[in-house]
Amino acid sequence: MGASLTHALHDGYTDALYAFLPIWQAHFTLSYAALAVVRALYYGTMGVLQVPADHALRSASPRTALILSTILAAAGLAIMALPFGFTGLCVGLVVAGIGSSIQHPRGSMLVTDSFGKAARGPLGIYNFAGDLGKAVLPALVALLLPIRPWRPVLGMMAALGIAMSIALIPLAPAARVNINATVKAAAGHGRGGFGILTAIGALDTATRMGYLLFLPFLVHGQGGGSPTVGIALALLFIGGALGKATCGWLGERLGVVGSVMVTEVATAMLIVTTLFTPLTTTLMLLPLLGIVLNGTSSVLYGTVPELSDGDTGRAFAIFYTSVIGSGGIAPILYGMLADHSSRTIAVLASAATAALIIPLVLVLRPHLRASSAADSGESSA
Repeated sequence: MGASLTHALHDGYTDALYAFLPIWQAHFTLSYAALAVVRALYYGTMGVLQVPADHALRSASPRTALILSTILAAAGLAIMALPFGFTGLCVGLVVAGIGSSIQHPRGSMLVTDSFGKAARGPLGIYNFAGDLGKAVLPALVALLLPIRPWRPVLGMMAALGIAMSIALIPLAPAARVNINATVKAAAGHGRGGFGILTAIGALDTATRMGYLLFLPFLVHGQGGGSPTVGIALALLFIGGALGKATCGWLGERLGVVGSVMVTEVATAMLIVTTLFTPLTTTLMLLPLLGIVLNGTSSVLYGTVPELSDGDTGRAFAIFYTSVIGSGGIAPILYGMLADHSSRTIAVLASAATAALIIPLVLVLRPHLRASSAADSGESSA
């Protein structure tokens, strides 16, 4: 419960920042590329510190790790809310990124240690909770921004983080995480497959973050205002939450390879479609796009323990470093492309990124079979 609530808050923080992007662009006179760089201060910090945070807090209790992560994230938002200008915004983003870097590996590890080989389902619930946060908090922020200045809205978000930190005291386990309970992959089977899985996760995240960077501007270009941007984000993230269950159902019937191929093809097609539809149609398509755009990640996260090389905690940290680093760098590249060509070309590039995953997941197939065969051999022994 504690891990899921923390994940919901931190993912809500992460994606609520998208609602501020048009305001920051106008307030600080930023290009698309510069705007992506500003956002990458948070996202890049969160990505780079995944492995160090996992190593530094490995001996800490889940309660300590989750509360510390939430307090730091809230402190970063509080700094952004203060009248320190552009420098304060940048410093606050970095501090918030430090806090969120702790939550991902420690929360995932808490779930994995608690459920062992049966962790795929609970990890799906953990990721589902994150998508609920993505659906609720960005929509709430977008509804507040037209009636409140952006700094007080950030202050309210920081206060929510402090309240969550207090709530975690009875909810998060006080005992240290038992690292030895980690699910171990068969030696020799995890290395190559894990590297490919990590690359797929990076490209999947790049697609998602590239599209999200331009979605507020796409909605504005189709005649929508700030409240409509909030509705659009909410529809996309509600679809993403539904995608966790949908992709789990697909995974059981089509396997990891089949489900990823279906979702990535649908993602590319729907991204292209929303470029050429009127606003009402775009809003109708966003939940469906959210299902395939966000749902793939639950399949990928659930496969990390299967393809890790024994140290699942470190594997999660490396995986999150890759996907979060991709999420920080990719929007900068898409933003530069938009600055030098057009926003439409950049969105089409994000769709092409989704298509690149298809040949990679085919290469992953033999590693998944090897891992399954090794697990079967251990069970029969």
